[in-house]
Amino acid sequence: MTRHTETDGRRPANDGPKAAARNRAALVTAAREIFSERGLEAPLSAIARRAGVGQGVLYRHFPDRAAVATAVLEENVRQVEQAAEDERVAFAGVLGVLTWHLTQSAAFIGLLHADRAGSRSGIRVHAMALSERVERALRKRLPAGHRLGAASDLVLAVAMVSATVTGPTRAEREHRALAAWRLLGVEVGPVRPFEE
Repeated sequence: MTRHTETDGRRPANDGPKAAARNRAALVTAAREIFSERGLEAPLSAIARRAGVGQGVLYRHFPDRAAVATAVLEENVRQVEQAAEDERVAFAGVLGVLTWHLTQSAAFIGLLHADRAGSRSGIRVHAMALSERVERALRKRLPAGHRLGAASDLVLAVAMVSATVTGPTRAEREHRALAAWRLLGVEVGPVRPFEE
């Protein structure tokens, strides 16, 4: 086990809960990147390495692969919700955040198609709940009279766009998603994660 030391030779102070929160955030970020690059079956050790922590730290936060994937999906949904809650972000901006997550995560795309989720009821129920949170967030900011305002048009448009998000690079996936939104006649803001 390697011990980290300060430049004067002393060990750094134990940050306790702050370090745990930092490690968890680093693991979620690393998992998003690794899953995007290598798929959901990527080794968990690659996630720990990318986060700069040991595998023991990963397992303290996430007991298995499903827990890591769920944490990434929860963060995706939370960012869409935060963008929708921010009065400074127009509907097009919320769609930009949603599109960023679509281009980053095949698992997020699967979430938005929750009606086709796995047969195990617990997974399907959780996926449906997250999918419904995304829809509620989008509807909250949908302007009156918007072309996606009728009945299920919003959900259908998101499903159609998410189905186009294919390609080996994030840039290619983003290009396809934006082309799909454009063909639907829907304005999308900058494609980026939500930052408060």
